[in-house]
Amino acid sequence: MPLKIKILLLSILPMMLVTSAVAWLGMNQARQLSEEEIRLFEQHLLGSKQRELENYVSLALTSIAHIVDTAGPDDAQAKSAVKQILTDMTFGDDQDGYFFVYTLEGVNLVHPTQPELVGQDLYDMQDSRGNYVIRNLLERARQGGGFHRYLWQKPSKQAREEKISYAVMLPKWSWMLGTGLYLDDISREVAKIRAEVNRNIRNTFFTVLVIMSVAVVLVVLLGVAINLHENRLADSRLRLLAHRSILANVADRRRFSRELHDGINQLMVSVLYRIELAQRKLKQGNQEGLTDLDKGYQVLNEAIQEVRRISHDLRPTLLDDLGLEAALEGLLDRFTERTGIRLDLDIRLPGGRLPEDVEITVYRLVQEGLTNVERHSGAGLLRLRLWQQSGQLWLKMQDNGCGFDPEVLERFEGIGLRNMRERVELLGGEFRLASRPGQGATLLAGLSLQQTGAER
Repeated sequence: MPLKIKILLLSILPMMLVTSAVAWLGMNQARQLSEEEIRLFEQHLLGSKQRELENYVSLALTSIAHIVDTAGPDDAQAKSAVKQILTDMTFGDDQDGYFFVYTLEGVNLVHPTQPELVGQDLYDMQDSRGNYVIRNLLERARQGGGFHRYLWQKPSKQAREEKISYAVMLPKWSWMLGTGLYLDDISREVAKIRAEVNRNIRNTFFTVLVIMSVAVVLVVLLGVAINLHENRLADSRLRLLAHRSILANVADRRRFSRELHDGINQLMVSVLYRIELAQRKLKQGNQEGLTDLDKGYQVLNEAIQEVRRISHDLRPTLLDDLGLEAALEGLLDRFTERTGIRLDLDIRLPGGRLPEDVEITVYRLVQEGLTNVERHSGAGLLRLRLWQQSGQLWLKMQDNGCGFDPEVLERFEGIGLRNMRERVELLGGEFRLASRPGQGATLLAGLSLQQTGAER
């Protein structure tokens, strides 16, 4: 997998994981809070139902109080009148609200919606959940009045629904009087609110999902745009480097051709003329031809030295034969002899030979740096440091010359400095050049030894 795709995934995956985790935690928290709110809402509705039942029972007791208070314990006529009053008392839009009366033995005395139950012993009757309905209502009534929930048939639906009833005692006749309200409306309201909450949570989740998807798309598009921009820059730099390389090759070829034509070729022509002149003189018996041979020998030796100089410029033989330190010493000695600039050297190279690309890069950096100091700096002292640190070989050159303006240099950087920078960047190294007018210049370059496979 390409490195750029890995980097893109490393930027997207953590964002997706964090967003998903935050969304999941937020939704769970919202669901827990909503369930708590629903529970409180349900309790509030149930409390309202309970207060309503207490009011209904109080109203019923008030309606029959004038009869009960004046009747005796065995007044059958009063009991019949009370039963009729309670039978006629209904409430609710669907007439599902009614009053019921039971004896302490569980025998039904009043049941307007299910008259067939009147006279039946329902003490041990259970609903579908195994809940003793009448037995528990009697227990609540004996305790001074209370509420009980159970399943009972709803008249308007002819179906069993959950119901809550409130029951009290009529001590004079040992009756249990009560009424109830069905809770299906509460269930509908709770189910409606829960569905609304779940819908809101789902909408929130999808909103977070959409936002995350948009963010991922934006990150991908941004990554692609940056990648394309970097590729264009890289292609532009590569084309520029190739163009500069071609120009440098052309310049080297032109210089090499000029050196051959103006140097070696002229010397070889001079040798040829000397040999031809000596040959003619010797044929004529003139011993001065030997002098011409000596001069030809000297010119030929000069040509050989010129060939060595050109060869050394192309590839220093000391670097191949004796290594970087010896090649630098020779280069620096010639620099001192030629310029008279004092040197402050501190060269600490690792043991053994360095990789070939590192050695030739360091040598060319020093060579070009010396040339710039000689031509442009007007310095009297040059400090050169070369050391190894943290798997890198560092080169530092610092002079006390006239310096320069970095902004001007950045706009008009010469081919020598460009070549130095590109040599270092080609090996993945660091290159920095700092200076101020009148304060000299400092060159710092670092080359990685691990990347090039250097052995120490």
